[in-house]
Amino acid sequence: MQAQILAPAAVLVAWTLVMLFWMAGTRLPAIKKASGGGLGQAKPGGRGQDLEGVVPDRVNWKAHNHTHLHEQPTIFYAAVLIIALMGAGAVDVTLAWIYVALRIVHSIWQATVNKVSVRFLIFLASSIVMVALVIRALMLTLFADPTSFA
Repeated sequence: MQAQILAPAAVLVAWTLVMLFWMAGTRLPAIKKASGGGLGQAKPGGRGQDLEGVVPDRVNWKAHNHTHLHEQPTIFYAAVLIIALMGAGAVDVTLAWIYVALRIVHSIWQATVNKVSVRFLIFLASSIVMVALVIRALMLTLFADPTSFA
């Protein structure tokens, strides 16, 4: 089951790259339009958050989501690796796929509609699934029989 539990993590990594390209594909033209010259006109040391209020909010939503994909999912990756090392079961794999599906839905919602009340519910659902994965990682490690590794 190690490969099966790692597949959702690989898909979420790939999805993060999809969001990176989506962000760049919308943000770079907006920067060019807003500054009249694109990145060449950017102030030295500028950061993404400096674009708040400069480019349209709908453009920044993709960047916000890309940032989110580098926050909470880091816990998911750690939990999945622990579960993979300890021996994943079918429930673990199912939970991992549910988490990834919810994160992708969250990304699409945030990047397009971004109604916060709905976005929060999707985030909450994914967080509950992640907590279940973390509990599984804890159970597999804290209650592991050390003699079974000999």
